[in-house]
Amino acid sequence: MERSFHEEIKSLKLGDGEIFHGEGILAVTKALLQSGVSYVGGYQGAPVSHLLDVMVQAKDYMNELGVHVEACTSEASAAAMLGASISYPVRGAVTWKSIVGTNVAADALSYLASAGVMGGALIVLGEDYGEGGVVAQERSHAYALKSLIWLLDPRPNLTTIADMVERGFELSEASNTPVMMELRIRACHVQGSFTAKNNRAPAMSTRHMMEGPADFLYERLAHPPAIFPQEKRKSAVRLPAARRFIAEKRLNEVFEGSESGVGLIVQGGLYNNLMRALQVLGLAEIFGGCRIPIFALNVVYPLVPEEITAFCAGKSAVLMIEEGQPEFIEQDIATTLRRADIQTKLHGKDMLPMAGDYTAEILVRSLARFLAQHAPHLDTSSGARWLEGVEASRARAAQLLGTLPARPPTFCIGCPERPVFSAMKLVAEDVGRPHISVDVGCHAFATFEPFSQGNTLLGYGMSLASSAGVGPMSARRPLAIMGDGGFWHNGLLSGVASNLLNHGDAVLLIMKNGYAAATGTQELISSPPEEARVEAVGKSSVHADRTIENTLIGLGVKWLRTVNNYRLADMVKALREAYTTPEPGLKVIVAEGECQLERQRRLRPQVAARLKAGKRVVRTRFGVDEDMCSGDHSCIRLSGCPSLTVKPSSDPLKVDPVAHVNNGCVGCGLCGEVAHAAILCPSFFRAEIVQNPTAWDRFLGRLRSSVIGWLQPA
Repeated sequence: MERSFHEEIKSLKLGDGEIFHGEGILAVTKALLQSGVSYVGGYQGAPVSHLLDVMVQAKDYMNELGVHVEACTSEASAAAMLGASISYPVRGAVTWKSIVGTNVAADALSYLASAGVMGGALIVLGEDYGEGGVVAQERSHAYALKSLIWLLDPRPNLTTIADMVERGFELSEASNTPVMMELRIRACHVQGSFTAKNNRAPAMSTRHMMEGPADFLYERLAHPPAIFPQEKRKSAVRLPAARRFIAEKRLNEVFEGSESGVGLIVQGGLYNNLMRALQVLGLAEIFGGCRIPIFALNVVYPLVPEEITAFCAGKSAVLMIEEGQPEFIEQDIATTLRRADIQTKLHGKDMLPMAGDYTAEILVRSLARFLAQHAPHLDTSSGARWLEGVEASRARAAQLLGTLPARPPTFCIGCPERPVFSAMKLVAEDVGRPHISVDVGCHAFATFEPFSQGNTLLGYGMSLASSAGVGPMSARRPLAIMGDGGFWHNGLLSGVASNLLNHGDAVLLIMKNGYAAATGTQELISSPPEEARVEAVGKSSVHADRTIENTLIGLGVKWLRTVNNYRLADMVKALREAYTTPEPGLKVIVAEGECQLERQRRLRPQVAARLKAGKRVVRTRFGVDEDMCSGDHSCIRLSGCPSLTVKPSSDPLKVDPVAHVNNGCVGCGLCGEVAHAAILCPSFFRAEIVQNPTAWDRFLGRLRSSVIGWLQPA
């Protein structure tokens, strides 16, 4: 696991009146336990990975409470877990990254929303939108509207976030409807505190089991003809019940201000940025007081018409601050105002950018424009001066720094996936460049320099499926790449099974690094067993598992090769054979090499223990003999390792810088392998650093030094 949650697990046990300190997503975790949740599931993915990771690591404490925790194989299986709340009065919560995860879970969510729930069902979404996002820039709001699932967007402070978790379960039960709660990256990692409550052991749990199943009620099934009354019940019963609960419990918040002629309506998740912008404009205090009335929507769907009309009545203009497109909330408010015949001027996307996240700078500009039009008596000159300062800082930085070289993201030092892409570049020189379908995961870094490989990227585990239309029209076999995480998530059925069914002729490259590496090295069904990791001192632990290979053979794959990633010549040979063999059908290469980050985390304590015990430890390092280096840097173009760089030559006759391996080197050997396989210069050397050397090591060291001294002239 990428991170230990030892301290956070302690905070989960805090009782009534104690103060919880931490970040937003961990406050959610604590609030789930305070709410009496019976089961928790999910699929890893930033920014909500910690919710599931901390509960997995707190397995012993979860067992004490009777809470079942399940690391699901996909978002679809996580959403399907909530089916327990359809027939039983149990509270369940699941989590994943949105929008991609919600796309995967859409089928189960539709059926869940149609059938409705008896126990509270909460879906915690990592809304990966904006400048920190790593997925397609879409919003979860569309799914809420489509399926009539209520959507919370709490103000980014721990008290509100924790309260909305508990209220979310209550709202779900009051309206028999699943509830989503979206948390942007800023909210997930915001630091703060809140007053804790005692954790509630669920009435129905792994410690208090049900004696028998629920009674059979056909109307609980999302199946015709039950789906037709379910659809009517959504709008006629559940929606009014939700609106009553939202209004009665005051889930949305109104912050009064002295300038009653105008107002601001804001998604709860944007509240902190809005307050910062108002402070810059001189219209708000650091502790929250504001001259402009604010209506903060902790529930962005459904809206309560009476709350909207009450806030807007008597105001000349209101600005709706809604991040992303299209403007769902703005359209809803506009409809509500027109139906109520309230003539308040509504602004939104006409004064704010249609796309992108709303930083304080963007909000300062838009608020100044809005207030200049509808409250010109307000002095916002401090905002103009602040913006001038921002622009001046940018100009000064540009003047001092000049044009900076591009620094594209890249693989970690020693990553086992880098040599595979080096091999692909070498093979392409011989047989030509194929169509390459890339996938979600660490290997997507190969789309950047120095590899620049990939034609399509269409979803987690979807690479082989996305090449299905290209293959029959291509003179050269297409290549699809996926990780072992993507293989188990979606690639096995959507890719491999589909290709075999349709007698496809493609090449599939599976990066078997042992974990869902890109999201924090969570375990997979094919992760090496614990005993293999303990025994694999100084080597990879993934060789101990052949689950992927056995699955492929059982499915009917005939052409299958497993290759050690770091043996570049072997990888080149396997790729060339896969491209050129006359044998029809799917060709699969399993590129085997443990995630280097996980390997280093595993080895460090083992090495430290051996050193402490006085045992011999050998560490491998690679370097470049600068006298031999020609300075053409082909090694760097083919490797791309961050530890392989350049430095000025100490030889005054060499103008060009020479290659250099810095102290970040983990001894994977790729640079030397590349030089050998590509028939480059022989300037790379391999060195072994021996700690706690034996008497034999010392003797050999003295002998080698003597021989080298004899051979070198004085």
